[in-house]
Amino acid sequence: MKVLKVNNVEKVASLPLTDREQIARTTQILERLFKRLNVNLNIRLWNGNELLLGNPLSTQLNADIPAEVPKLEPIKTQTNKPAFTLICRSPYVVKQMVLGRDPLYFAEAYFRGDIDIEGDFFAAITLKEHLPAICLTLKDKFSTFFSALRLHDNQPSSHHHFSFKYIEVKQHSKNENRQAIAFHYDVSNEFYALFLDKNMLYSCAYFEHADNILEQAQVAKLDHICRKLLLKPGERFLDIGCGWGALIIHAARFYGVQAHGITLSERQFKYTKEQIIIAGLQDLVTVELQDYRDVQGDAKYDKVASVGMFEHVGLKNLAVYFETVYRLLKPAGLFLNHGITHNSEGWQKTITTQFINRYIFPDGQLDSISNIQRRMEHAGFEIADVESLRSHYAKTLRHWVARLEFHHFEALQYVSE
Repeated sequence: MKVLKVNNVEKVASLPLTDREQIARTTQILERLFKRLNVNLNIRLWNGNELLLGNPLSTQLNADIPAEVPKLEPIKTQTNKPAFTLICRSPYVVKQMVLGRDPLYFAEAYFRGDIDIEGDFFAAITLKEHLPAICLTLKDKFSTFFSALRLHDNQPSSHHHFSFKYIEVKQHSKNENRQAIAFHYDVSNEFYALFLDKNMLYSCAYFEHADNILEQAQVAKLDHICRKLLLKPGERFLDIGCGWGALIIHAARFYGVQAHGITLSERQFKYTKEQIIIAGLQDLVTVELQDYRDVQGDAKYDKVASVGMFEHVGLKNLAVYFETVYRLLKPAGLFLNHGITHNSEGWQKTITTQFINRYIFPDGQLDSISNIQRRMEHAGFEIADVESLRSHYAKTLRHWVARLEFHHFEALQYVSE
């Protein structure tokens, strides 16, 4: 009798749900998950049904949330309507959200097209800050779990269309860093040209005026760097991680320095050599395909810049990095280190850090400003100036996103969705 009961349960569980039943179960699951969410959330299912979830107008929502969960203000819009719609094209997405173990499953579902965003993409991104508020009772957890078990894929082949080559960086060795740089930068120069400015600057611009276009702000950034370094004609200048060569060409052309750039990217290296010839600056500017650890000599340069490169170094290599720069600088030389920092110490394993290392910068590691300064001081540097460009980076990213969206179909000539 016991065996018969188990078999009957398994048989019932294996029976496929009708699409109507799947929609009903999916709706129940989503309502349970997001009923405490302090945000207006609109979800459109694969059949066109729309669910308005969350309750941003309720003042009691935070009262039932455990003390350890941060209390959040709702995402507000002028009309109080959802700023975006989350499109769910398959019940499999909801099933994996409940049963899956990969915290980055949603990202890959978005890459595949199983979920999509309609409306304000930037508002949708802020949704991740509200997700810790999801809190289920033990009864709801069991109900949600068993409901999700019954869901099945209405597009079973879609999950095999997406493949992604992951690069795992453990030691930040020269070979690992070279592979990581190739993964990110050697996609195609033509691809990056679709959203960068004409000088191909891939770091935040400097908006001296609110109405500056990206080209103006990036030229202002180059001048800002050169002025901070007090560049003078005849000085020897090194740019570590020179990208597509904009800074070394600008510094030589307008400040008269002997500029040398190094990069690990084959495509950037070839592009920069071409740009130096086009600019007619072969006597003043050189570029080399080289790791910063392989730069030889002592007290060779009057000034050194590193713009958006030290994030690739790896936290345990920061001492070697700063000591190398210190060795290459002449006495009383100046070093400008420009990079992204973190609001917490170290590079702990979180959804955010995993996302960055899996999909964007495999070797990227960030630390707090204070820790970075301490490492610089241990290497012998005296800190002369610290400036935050956070607001400038936010504007720069908006420009890049707008340009990439405008050139969407052209971009697909070089990369996949």
